[in-house]
Amino acid sequence: MEIEAYLVNSFIANGSGGNPAGVVLQADNLSNQEKLAIAQAVGYSETAFVSQDDEVDFALSFFTITGEVDFCGHATLAAFSIMHQKGMVTAGQYVQRTKAGKLAVTIKSNGHIVMEQKLPEYLGGFNHQVIAELIGIDATILESTQLPVEVISTGLVDIIVPVPHGYLDRVQVNEDLLSDFCKKHDVVGLHAFELCKKDSELTASCRNFAPLFGIPEESATGSANGALACYLTKRLNDEHTHCFTFEQGRAMGCVSIITASVELKEQNISKVMVGGFAHQFGQQKVSLSSAT
Repeated sequence: MEIEAYLVNSFIANGSGGNPAGVVLQADNLSNQEKLAIAQAVGYSETAFVSQDDEVDFALSFFTITGEVDFCGHATLAAFSIMHQKGMVTAGQYVQRTKAGKLAVTIKSNGHIVMEQKLPEYLGGFNHQVIAELIGIDATILESTQLPVEVISTGLVDIIVPVPHGYLDRVQVNEDLLSDFCKKHDVVGLHAFELCKKDSELTASCRNFAPLFGIPEESATGSANGALACYLTKRLNDEHTHCFTFEQGRAMGCVSIITASVELKEQNISKVMVGGFAHQFGQQKVSLSSAT
């Protein structure tokens, strides 16, 4: 049996860049073993599998080349973009069931897709010295941001690491150390960012590393940027700004743009949304017999 996977770039910037994901529609009868084999054959950081659901509009599952993860922002964007382009869904709001919960997805008529994420969980932090050893930036330089390193999840658990402006491209991750560290502390990866200058249209530039899951570096990460939006809302103390625009993938030569926003209720975050554009760039047929 052959399975068709759509190849989609998510969080594109002016029609280019983005982060590639695989999308498999009508995946109801696929086992987890088959999904993993398909994801490995596609070879991207994540592949989304779309199935029907009795209670909500769709059920989505997400597989890296090493295993299943609870949620993936850029693969969600890819999946709903393909369904919109194929006429399976029209502009409007839908609900997807994921292992991170039931989450809303809004499709605008121009193809811009905005995904709800889980409310943030703040899971502690690490000192700058520990992080310095992982990313090759001296601890005193990291401390100069006067911002803490925090572990936050809006679907996936990431270490949010501020670096001073001009230092993001100097980050050199020790993949073995970071993999061991993430496994030990039950986190997915590390999301480093530098704030942009106030006259920039961008809020921050970012880099994301998840070598434990076979991702040395990723050019756009929806879940981590949702967590970053929560971090900045909490740390910047700007009561008027809860909308953010993030750039990611610059160091990879694959610039992506991710929008994020949070809503507050009585000074607490009540909603987290991440959005962007996507486009299909190919298709791949995967033979289940050869994949498994």
